[in-house]
Amino acid sequence: MKNDNIVKLVTAALMAAMTCVVTMILPIKIPLGNEGYIHPGDAFVMLSGIILGPLYGSLSAGIGSALSDLLLGYPHYVIPTFFIKTFAAFLCSYTYRKFHTKSVILPCIFSGIVVTVGYFLYENLIFGSPFAAAIVGVPFNILQSILGIILVCILLPL
Repeated sequence: MKNDNIVKLVTAALMAAMTCVVTMILPIKIPLGNEGYIHPGDAFVMLSGIILGPLYGSLSAGIGSALSDLLLGYPHYVIPTFFIKTFAAFLCSYTYRKFHTKSVILPCIFSGIVVTVGYFLYENLIFGSPFAAAIVGVPFNILQSILGIILVCILLPL
């Protein structure tokens, strides 16, 4: 039993590191005008939740994503990213397990909705961007979620 916890903890650390690295250095990264960027890291947020479960997967996703914001020079996004990506991975994991679905598409869609709404709310209500500036990021977050879902469908069977 003790070895199972060590394996899960090491896997969570690896998933956090992969989430961070994939978010930071893959060439698909496209900078946006609102300080955001499109990246394939959300696929690893979703994969973390599906593979590791709600607790380890959520923390792995949140830590890896927040670390990438810190290392890329977006310190004001570290805390919201941690909470948004943690909740996105949790919801993905929970719905995947709760509904015993063989398809990852619906749980990943829920995860994408959390990310899109979470960043919109942060930028509009907390960060203080005008509605028009905050809404600009929504289509890009949706595109990033679609990219993440496609990658999850490719990578999970592997």
